[in-house]
Amino acid sequence: MTDDKKRLIALLVQAMPELTAGQLHWLQRVVRVFSAEHDFRLSETDLFDETTLQNFGDAIRVHHSFSSEPFSKDKFEYVLVNVLKMSGHTASLAPKGNPGHDASSDGVKLSLKTQADKGVKENIIWISKFMELGKGTWGDNPDDLVGLRKQFLEHMKAYDRILILRTLAKTPKWKYELVEIPKSLLLKAKDGELQMMADSKQYPKPGYCHVQNKAGETIFDLYFDGGTERKLQIKNLNKSVCSVHATWEFIIPPE
Repeated sequence: MTDDKKRLIALLVQAMPELTAGQLHWLQRVVRVFSAEHDFRLSETDLFDETTLQNFGDAIRVHHSFSSEPFSKDKFEYVLVNVLKMSGHTASLAPKGNPGHDASSDGVKLSLKTQADKGVKENIIWISKFMELGKGTWGDNPDDLVGLRKQFLEHMKAYDRILILRTLAKTPKWKYELVEIPKSLLLKAKDGELQMMADSKQYPKPGYCHVQNKAGETIFDLYFDGGTERKLQIKNLNKSVCSVHATWEFIIPPE
């Protein structure tokens, strides 16, 4: 046992007599969750080590000690920055409302996303809101999609790496994975096939940018979501062309 761990244990023991019965109840709940079955695994990663893997997974488990809702984007951002700092990295959150990167680590700007939809498919990634498309000409002219795609390509200049925390299974046995979407992959959209959905009742009209491999198979689609949303989605992204950094599987025991 390290000296730092001994010091933390001593501080906790010293503080316990001053805790209320309710506070002790919640503390005992977290300890029970930490004792439950879990399996944390690293894949090919230059971002996490075993300690960071454990610290991140334990933070998710603390969340689920008190909630059956998936880990949200703001919690992902906050916890990722803090576990990286705990492992000796220089990390920080971007200013709130920053239109580009969400966080940085060792000078590398990170775009952070989450996926927790009910119909999630393990091998297909969907990002329901990659960015807002509030500016630029957008009506029912197919040529308008050229400008929207340009917005997307410009937006990606604001960060270096794209990470998505995916919720693949939910209560009581949860499964999360951290996937990196290669920026170079998404930049292939510059040569994608544009398609305006002319029959849609929405205005502005939604549209697609289809990106395929040489065999004509879909790699991913950009979806320009029209109407009042005016946002860009990424659909049908094949996880096989991405890289998995880590996975976390764990049981949350009942109250």
